[in-house]
Amino acid sequence: MSDARPAAARWAHAWKHAWEALDPEPIVALYAPDATFSSEPFREAYRGQAGVRSYVERVFGEEGDVRVRLSAPIVDGDRASISWWASLREHGEDVTLAGTSVLRFDAAGLVAQQWDAWNVLPQRRDPPSEGTPFGE
Repeated sequence: MSDARPAAARWAHAWKHAWEALDPEPIVALYAPDATFSSEPFREAYRGQAGVRSYVERVFGEEGDVRVRLSAPIVDGDRASISWWASLREHGEDVTLAGTSVLRFDAAGLVAQQWDAWNVLPQRRDPPSEGTPFGE
């Protein structure tokens, strides 16, 4: 893939809407059958669509009342970086997650590799109005 812009935009749209709906299917469909998905730097990577499904179904089962904001993708060739901000209830507690996903897409526009880094705050918080890449 010489320009991942359409694939990155599709990834951002699907993750936002599917995460808020707690629907794993649109997310799983974004990944190549042999994809590698690292949800956090110190965790073992998930492999393939089955691994992505396993991860997403597990975390969606722990979450509710999700609100997501995503940055415009930064794209270079077949790679993209997308920052995200999510406020939600996890295990019955309010939390905010802020992170970035670094993606590589295959020739079909599916995610071949994903590496995430994020932080968690034990309360709900909107992103600051200044100094962040999040728009409405």
